[in-house]
Amino acid sequence: MSVNLLDFDAKGLAGFFTEIGEKPFRARQLLRWIHRCGQADFGGMSDLAKELRDKLAATAVIESPHVISDHAAADGTRKWLLSVGADNGIETVYIPEANRGTLCISSQVGCALACTFCSTGRQGFNRNLTVSEIIGQLWWANKALAGAFGGESVRDRAVTNVVMMGMGEPLANFENVVTALDLMLDDNAYGLSRRRVTVSTSGLIPAMDRLRERCPVALAVSLHAPNDALRDQLVPINKKYPIKELLAACERYLQSAPRDFVTFEYVMLDGINDSVAHARELVQLVRHTPCKFNLIPFNPFPNSGYKRSLPGAVSSFRDVLMQAGLVTTVRKTRGDDIAAACGQLAGKVHDKTRRGSRGSMEVAR
Repeated sequence: MSVNLLDFDAKGLAGFFTEIGEKPFRARQLLRWIHRCGQADFGGMSDLAKELRDKLAATAVIESPHVISDHAAADGTRKWLLSVGADNGIETVYIPEANRGTLCISSQVGCALACTFCSTGRQGFNRNLTVSEIIGQLWWANKALAGAFGGESVRDRAVTNVVMMGMGEPLANFENVVTALDLMLDDNAYGLSRRRVTVSTSGLIPAMDRLRERCPVALAVSLHAPNDALRDQLVPINKKYPIKELLAACERYLQSAPRDFVTFEYVMLDGINDSVAHARELVQLVRHTPCKFNLIPFNPFPNSGYKRSLPGAVSSFRDVLMQAGLVTTVRKTRGDDIAAACGQLAGKVHDKTRRGSRGSMEVAR
């Protein structure tokens, strides 16, 4: 069976070359061909000896997840549904802005954390993605957005920022996610800075500590509530890792982080967590934690049971935080006309947890 070279970072690729009797330094050349140039055809790798190219063609492949569907929103947001086998699909979203292009990448097929306001969480969980399925989303997006197929080079990259905020909890798939992060940061691959790569977590504290030691990139934490009682309802993992412990982990993380603050994500749910009293409670909660807030309008999905906070409530909530000196932004909803907005990603998941009402759930529309 052929080896998928998208599964390897620089160290893994050097090991692969050693196994096939080649010099490990060839790994740098191959990384550049695969990730800088978007090349999947060994025959087009002109600075490799023909004998080596033939050997690679016989033993390896460069293969990302296959595209099932491709949708473009009116605002330029683009969403791909990608097949990862066994009738499972993941979603990847590209968000263009004036001075950057952000790719939102999935890390799991579904999600086991069951946050009640999230479409992905409602579906259940099937499995972790492999390295090739994670980095393959970035590899594919750069090619698709540049229109580079058939061996052409990807020169002007559309993707300048990556956020691990798609389907799944990234830190529950730690080793594969970190290997993919290493590729994103590698100058022979994508060469992104640590400040331009963000991992979002619901608060898996031991894995946050490991990430701080292994690959500290920018950190976003899905907070969504100012106290444990409410967060227990919205983000069930809080019952295992309560807010006080989570904030302590954030402060530890900042000792190595590329940014001097943690971003707290806070989805605004009408009548649930959006009152001025909740905002004041948040101010007291984070008074010792360097942070900024990203308020996220709830993006509806069928049978969610929640409503989006009214604009006035969001403004009043934001004003309380800002008056306390907390940098606060309200996320602009992007791609909601193609179900690509935050919390809407649904993919196609055969739920092994049996939490979903059906064995397979199609992408939300």
